[in-house]
Amino acid sequence: MCNTNWAGNYAYRAARLHHPHTVEALRKLVARADKLKVLGTRHSFNDIADTDGDLVSLAHLNRVLALDMDATHPSVTIEAGVTYGQLAHHLHAGGYALPNLASLPHISVAGACATATHGSGDDNGILATSVRAVELISADGEVKRFSREHEEFRGAVVALGGLGAMTELTLDIVPAFDARQEVYQDLPLTEFAEHFDAIMSSAYSVSLFTDWRTSGFNQLWLKQRGAATIDPESFGATPARQRLHPIAGISAENCTEQLGIPGPWHERLPHFRMDFMPSAGEELQSEYFVPRERAIAALRAIDAMSERIAPHLQISEVRSIAADDLWMSPCHRQPCIAIHFTWRKDWPAVRALLPVIEAQLSPFDARPHWGKLFTIFPAQLQPLYPKLEDFRNLLRKYDSRGKFRNAFLDRYVFG
Repeated sequence: MCNTNWAGNYAYRAARLHHPHTVEALRKLVARADKLKVLGTRHSFNDIADTDGDLVSLAHLNRVLALDMDATHPSVTIEAGVTYGQLAHHLHAGGYALPNLASLPHISVAGACATATHGSGDDNGILATSVRAVELISADGEVKRFSREHEEFRGAVVALGGLGAMTELTLDIVPAFDARQEVYQDLPLTEFAEHFDAIMSSAYSVSLFTDWRTSGFNQLWLKQRGAATIDPESFGATPARQRLHPIAGISAENCTEQLGIPGPWHERLPHFRMDFMPSAGEELQSEYFVPRERAIAALRAIDAMSERIAPHLQISEVRSIAADDLWMSPCHRQPCIAIHFTWRKDWPAVRALLPVIEAQLSPFDARPHWGKLFTIFPAQLQPLYPKLEDFRNLLRKYDSRGKFRNAFLDRYVFG
């Protein structure tokens, strides 16, 4: 079996790996296991999905089960192994879309939602905010359903794999739409700081990329649904005359279409094309969420240590995310700016650097992405989640013997 994650930086310790083809087979696996965790597409960079017991891949549970075309509240129900790329093609063929997508369409919907993964846009929440209902197999082997109308749902979507083995999700959908992607280069940090709200709200989805070698952003990506609201050239940026990869020196062939050419939503909202290598491949990733009103101060703190960061970095990305009410979401009750780091694959160097970055971001109550690399102490992280005790109680209620607990949950949730 392949015993590592996608990036190859983490080797799973599980004794066994299973590939069930049916929900009933999965239910039997859960019922008889002492310890069990579920794998999505292995895009986490830490031990959040590991166990010393049984690992289960949901790769074969990848059907789109139902498309509800209700005029007021259309939705789609899928099995938990479906990826965003698979779902997007199915929805678009039926005239529908998801409100937002991550930069990589390769990741599974269930895994992305469970770890609070996000796309971008002032009005777009994390991907889990599209979930209307979730079904999972709890520790006793029985199917449980959590829907948006119930309070426990708010702890069940971003559950960090601790509540059970997810089998189905029902998601809100919208009519299919076209978008276009325009890229600008060389936006000074001073201009960004002065016009922060105008820039971040200027498109349906906004991404800024920097290698922190200069005090500014190498690229500004605007994913538009309607007319542009600003002209980035007035802030010192220049339009890109050719397609660009976020990382200098890498071909843009695996990136979605740019240069303002309109196209279907699922071919513009991600950064990378489904059939090509996402990002750089050989990499490590970290990401920190800071409250939106503290974003400029946080970015200046990172800029102040750019000489230490740049030698180990491939690229850094800045995006905005709307507030939500999901208990373990980094955007719980606060809109955030996410500062993402794609590192060179040198864990000793990154491991030494992360505590320094986290110390710089600590005054801004930075919350790390659950599925990426961080070194923040649990005692510092836990007070940032006001619903943590409710989440603990939810996990104890449905998994009293800790079947789905692992070292990660023991550290950051129960530690």
